[in-house]
Amino acid sequence: MDGTVLIADDDRTIRTVLTQAITRAGCKVHATSSLSTLMRWIEDGRGDLVISDVVMPDGDGLEILPKIQKIRPNLPVIIISAKNNIVTAVRANEAKAFDYLPKPFDLPELMHRSAKALDQSKSQRVSSISVNEKNAEIPMIGKSDTMQKLYKLIARTKDSIIPILIIGEPGSGRTLTAKILHDLSERNNRSFVKLQSEIYENHSKIRDTIARASGGTLVLDGVTDLTPSAQLVVLHELEQLGAQNTRLISISDTSILNQVKEDRFRSDLFHRISGNQLYVPALRDRPDDIQALADHFLKKSTNASQYHLGIEAQEKLNAFHWPGNVRQLQNIIGQLIIEGPDYLLNGSVVQEVLNKYAQDPNLRTSEFNNELNETVAIHVHKYFNLHDGQLPPKGVYQHILKQVEVPLIEIALVATDGNQAKCAEVLGINRNTLRKKIKDLDILVSHHRKLM
Repeated sequence: MDGTVLIADDDRTIRTVLTQAITRAGCKVHATSSLSTLMRWIEDGRGDLVISDVVMPDGDGLEILPKIQKIRPNLPVIIISAKNNIVTAVRANEAKAFDYLPKPFDLPELMHRSAKALDQSKSQRVSSISVNEKNAEIPMIGKSDTMQKLYKLIARTKDSIIPILIIGEPGSGRTLTAKILHDLSERNNRSFVKLQSEIYENHSKIRDTIARASGGTLVLDGVTDLTPSAQLVVLHELEQLGAQNTRLISISDTSILNQVKEDRFRSDLFHRISGNQLYVPALRDRPDDIQALADHFLKKSTNASQYHLGIEAQEKLNAFHWPGNVRQLQNIIGQLIIEGPDYLLNGSVVQEVLNKYAQDPNLRTSEFNNELNETVAIHVHKYFNLHDGQLPPKGVYQHILKQVEVPLIEIALVATDGNQAKCAEVLGINRNTLRKKIKDLDILVSHHRKLM
């Protein structure tokens, strides 16, 4: 890294840490707790990169970006903020910030992006998008890394005419994501039309619904429910959308990739609807957000503003698998309010309600197998996407197998108390094969081990 970095943050610890790290990387640093001081430096021509917080004692770090761009149009600005929600991500993108990182941030990641910012010009940055201030209260909650990535993708694609395919499990927030994409777009004053699965067998209604979306946003809800004949009708009708300037957003469960592979979903239709793909994470994949979501639903419920979850209750919620995702969490919170003996919801009450859901026969082996299949498909797809359109290194097959095989054997060993004969029997493999895998995969065998 080479250049001068200007840091604006009211947290002394953050200023100290960033100053030390950036100085060690070879850059000069000027740090301040005042936006007015930062602007004076910029007006004097100082700095090759700005790293700024949003909420400052003398103003808003995002609101001064237009002034910075007017004075120094080629000066990149990285925004860091504890207000780590979609609104901040969108505002940062709208204000043409070079990048945005939520607090607490990963220092090596910030250093990487700082180096990138110093090397790139403004012409290479993400184009600006606009958002109405009236939409500032976005009903999407999550501070986890996975949600931050989703926020950024929403901010970058909300005005794109390229078809978007939203993939996720039921109850994870797929429909909400589609509505947010529309509400934040320049089309928010035009029609928002959903084509739902209950009319997929009525081809005339399909045509009428698509026609009503002309010039606005058309949402194909549950595309994996389309019959082969309905797929053909939809494909034909979608060919007319380009001329009508209609934006297409499709919603699918995680089985769509397998359906395409097995020729149960037309590949030409899949490619037609999946110009951009957005993955909405399952709740189990973002446990850090469970507490915030639970608190939100508690406050939202009638006469429940004073309800609170005890520490043990929080732990019970975090440990649950959440097959129904955010929607299931909302339902459980509602049930807890009904059954809770007092305003402080304890662990025993939470566990009692969770047990009712765990006993649902619909959540047993068959559903688990489907979830496992779909989860693996999602992660494999993400792995391929990490390589920016290039093929990953050789050996993907063995790499993926190892990622699954190691925890499978470790958990089976724990369940059988380290008895390799019983473990081999449970796994359905030869004992000698198990021993070889334990050795090759460097798996530690011990008794009464705890899983972290």
